[in-house]
Amino acid sequence: MRHNKAGKRLGRNSSHRRAMMRNMVTSLLEHDRITTTDARAKELRKLADRMITLAKRGDLHARRQALQVVQDRKVVAKLFDRLATRYQERPGGYTRIIKLGSRPGDNASLSIIELVEEEYSAKPTGTGDEGSSFAVKSEGTPQGTDEQAKEA
Repeated sequence: MRHNKAGKRLGRNSSHRRAMMRNMVTSLLEHDRITTTDARAKELRKLADRMITLAKRGDLHARRQALQVVQDRKVVAKLFDRLATRYQERPGGYTRIIKLGSRPGDNASLSIIELVEEEYSAKPTGTGDEGSSFAVKSEGTPQGTDEQAKEA
């Protein structure tokens, strides 16, 4: 039984798997997008999100921890300078996986894993008194004030 054994083995021993993940996260952070199999992309997402979270911390210890995983100092510099500021307000979910279909040679399911680009905007959290999040008020109809009712 595999109780409390997190992560997929991906058909490799532990040193090969660790080296492969280090190479893939370095390539992802360098190029912002890579193509790989679905299982590898799902495992890579965990490590990439962890590296961006380290970069958001921004201290020396976090940089040294990132250097233990990411193999290129230029990529670590990009991670801490540009990517950390891009994702400063985002609470998580820095990567996106897009399914591509099957690879012709061995029928493996392929996907693209990429860093998200769009700006994050926090959704307002309602306690129920402000109204439902499903209620959308249109700008063209008057909403209860006397002055707006007189104009209409």
